[in-house]
Amino acid sequence: MLDIKNFDHIGIRISDRDASVAFYELLGFQMIADGGYDKGHPLVMLHPSGININLLGPATAKAGENVLMDEAKKYPGITHLAVKVKDAEATETFVIENSIEITGRREFRGTKTIFIRDLDRNVLEFVGPGPSVAQLIAEHTHG
Repeated sequence: MLDIKNFDHIGIRISDRDASVAFYELLGFQMIADGGYDKGHPLVMLHPSGININLLGPATAKAGENVLMDEAKKYPGITHLAVKVKDAEATETFVIENSIEITGRREFRGTKTIFIRDLDRNVLEFVGPGPSVAQLIAEHTHG
């Protein structure tokens, strides 16, 4: 077994540098480095929580489409990024007040989650307080 400590970062392919940076800045991320976006290297964005995303680009095909989630064929790959939030209601209010569409929602045993999409339709899931999603799914499937 590998001795994995945690996630370091996740890479997200984008098509519009300025619009995507503005979107993730709205969520609280700050760009700390441009590794060479125009050559396919990351824009490194860090959230005060310590979450690090790398915006990669520029996308050269199907800008604004998500081939993993929106096509009938199901391709392998990372389908979404889920982050735990301190307050589900405050998060939903923030999303609504900033005109970000909620594309899905769930509530199970008091844990509320909402789903949104970034400008390239990459899915972000905000998980409210309560048991982890892994624990909830395990309890649901194993009784």
